[in-house]
Amino acid sequence: MYLNATLIVQIVVFLALWWFTAKFVWPPITKALDERSKKIADGLAAADKAKTELVAAERRVEQELQQARAGAAEVRTGAEKQAATIVEKARAEAAAIVAAARKSAEEEAVLAAQKAKDQLREQVAQLAVAGAERILRKEIDAGKHADIVANLKNELR
Repeated sequence: MYLNATLIVQIVVFLALWWFTAKFVWPPITKALDERSKKIADGLAAADKAKTELVAAERRVEQELQQARAGAAEVRTGAEKQAATIVEKARAEAAAIVAAARKSAEEEAVLAAQKAKDQLREQVAQLAVAGAERILRKEIDAGKHADIVANLKNELR
């Protein structure tokens, strides 16, 4: 009988400890564990979200780099076209200047040749008059015989 009373007391003590533990010890422990698991889950979710945002940011950076490269290529192409246009304009202007200089030189040459021909005609006319004067042995006055000299010049043309 002594054994039964000890067993009953132990059962009562066990039930009292179980009730005390279930009422006062387990709720804070389970609450702390739940909070900890929630923080871990939130941390993992935040890490996943950060990883996703990092991938998206890397994609945006890559797109921006591609756009920048395309813009740079476009600017370079435009600059090359503009440079080619400027070179062509410079060549055209140089060709026009050369053509104008050539035309001017040709005109000057024609004028110089005409002037030389006129001077040569004048000299030939004077020589012809001088030759005629020697042949006729008398002096011919160029002022009096201007018509003869003019006719002679015209015949030489």
